Amino acid sequence: MPVSPDYRPEPHVQELGAEFFDPVQAADFPMTLLRFRNDRAAASVGLAILSDEEWVAHFGRFQPLPDNLPQPLAMRYHGHQFRVYNPELGDGRGFTFAQMREVGGGRLLDLGTKGSGQTPWSRQGDGRLTLKGGVREVLATAMLEALGVPTSRSFSLIETGEQLMRGDEPSPTRSSVLVRLSHSNIRFGTFQRQAFFQKADQVRELVDHVIAYYYPELSEAEDRAGALMEAVVVRAARLTARWMAAGFVHGVLNTDNMNITGESFDYGPYRFLPRNDPNFTAAYFDSAGLYAFGRQPESVFWNLQQLGGCLTLATGSEPLVAALNGFGPSYRRELAGALLARLGLKRGEEEAEVAFANAAFRAIAEAGDPLRWEPFFFDWFCGDEARAMGGVRGELYGGEAFAEFRRLLKGFEVDRPERLADAYFERPEPEELLYDEIEAIWAEIAGRDDWSALHAKLAAIEVARRAYAL
Repeated sequence: MPVSPDYRPEPHVQELGAEFFDPVQAADFPMTLLRFRNDRAAASVGLAILSDEEWVAHFGRFQPLPDNLPQPLAMRYHGHQFRVYNPELGDGRGFTFAQMREVGGGRLLDLGTKGSGQTPWSRQGDGRLTLKGGVREVLATAMLEALGVPTSRSFSLIETGEQLMRGDEPSPTRSSVLVRLSHSNIRFGTFQRQAFFQKADQVRELVDHVIAYYYPELSEAEDRAGALMEAVVVRAARLTARWMAAGFVHGVLNTDNMNITGESFDYGPYRFLPRNDPNFTAAYFDSAGLYAFGRQPESVFWNLQQLGGCLTLATGSEPLVAALNGFGPSYRRELAGALLARLGLKRGEEEAEVAFANAAFRAIAEAGDPLRWEPFFFDWFCGDEARAMGGVRGELYGGEAFAEFRRLLKGFEVDRPERLADAYFERPEPEELLYDEIEAIWAEIAGRDDWSALHAKLAAIEVARRAYAL
C-alpha cells in the first residue's frame, strides 16, 4: 500500500492489558463487493489514496494497515440492556481494526467493524451484518453529521455474499461488513466489566488510558477519575441535546452503546421524528417506551450513573455525585445551544437562550400534526421571518402558537447569514430521513439491485450538510 504522509498510525489500544480485549480473525467472506466508501472521511485520516482494490483488501479482507494493529482486537465489556445487567457481552460481531490520528495532529480515531465475523463474545450469533442494516447505518451517520450531531462516520460498506437468516426481516437476506470511523471504541460497558470483577487497578488503568488519549487536558488533574467523570457528563449532555434538536431517536440506549467521548454510534432500529412526539419509539421491541424520544435525557443520565458507580473503585463518591449533578444544568445549556445552532443563530445570555428554546419547543408541540419536525428548522434557518412566513407553512407560523417564538427570535443575532444564500434554501422542503424513504431505498436494492436511490440520497444529504455547515 502506498502510504500517504498524512497517514499517522497510533495503535494505542494494545497498550491496555489482556483483560480488555481478545485478538481475533476476520471471517473469510465468499465475496467482497464494494458498495460504499467514504472518501471525505478517508481523507481525514490519510487513507483516501487507497485504490478500490486496496480498499477491499483492508476493509473487506482486513489485511493490516501499515504500522497499525497486527491483528484485530475484539473488545471486552459488559452492559445494561434495557436496564438489565448482562455480563456476557463484548464485541460479538465486530472488532477494533486500526487507530490513527486525524490529519493535522487532531483526535485519535478508531476504525472498528460491524459484521466482520464471530468472536469469543458472539454467543449464539453468526457475527454477521445484514446488507440492509449496513445501508441503514450509512444513511443514519450521513444525516446525523449533516444535522450537527457528534457521530461515528460510516467509512466503508462491502457486500459479502452470504445469505443470512433473521427473525425480524425477510430471510434469507444479503450480508455485509461495515467499517466505522469513530472517536474511541471504549464504552461505559468497558468500565462496567472491570468493576463487575472488582478490579480497581484495571479501572484506574482505563481512566489513565482514556485521559492520555482522549482527554489530555485532564492529565494534571489531582483527582483523575473525578475529572474524567465530569468531562464525560458534559460530552454526554451535548450529545443528548444534539439528538433532541435533530429529532433523532437512537432506539437502544444501553450502557454498552455509549462511549466515553460523547459520540453517537451503532445504529440499529433508529428513527428520525416525523412530527413532535415525546413518546415516539424507534425499536419495535421497546414496548415500554424506555428509550422513547422524550426519555432519552433520562436514559443517558441513568447510564452515566452506572459509569459513576464503576469509578467509585478509583475515587470517592463525592466528586462523582457532583459531576452527575451537573448533567441537568449542562443538558439545559446544551439543548438551548443545539437549538440555536440548528436555527443559525448566535449564542446569547443563558436566561434568554433557555426562554427562547422553551418557546420554540412549545410552539412545535402546540402546532401538532400539521408541522413536521425537520421543516421547522429549515424554514426558520438564520432567523429569516420573511422567508418562513412566505413559505408553504407560513400560515401556521402566523398563528398564536408561534407568537412568543417570533417575539423572542428578534433578540438573537444571525450566525453566518451568508449561508442562507445557498441554493438549498430556495427549496420548499428540506432533506429528511424518515422511515418510509429508507424502506423505499432498500426496496430498490433488494428488488432490483438498484443502488441509484441510495447514492442520490447521500448526495442530497451532502448538499444539506454543506448548506447548514453546522
